[in-house]
Amino acid sequence: MEGRVVKRPDGYYWEAKGVEARGPFATRAEAEADLLAGGANTPEFDGEDSLQDAESEIGISNWIDPDTGGPAEDNVPHIEDH
Repeated sequence: MEGRVVKRPDGYYWEAKGVEARGPFATRAEAEADLLAGGANTPEFDGEDSLQDAESEIGISNWIDPDTGGPAEDNVPHIEDH
């Protein structure tokens, strides 16, 4: 398949005549490999997914500990009374 690789702010894409732009890819090499494979390696990312949806799917807590700034599951509970 003939096409070209373009760099955009969110990564590399490849474009070909009659095909919707495919990407984003982290590197130019990944985009070129997918172009040569005819689109078989395109990341499975739905632009409508939010970060919170993705984190929820892999089991990351959405509560952030105000003392450490990290996810709640990374911390031992504070049992001291202040």
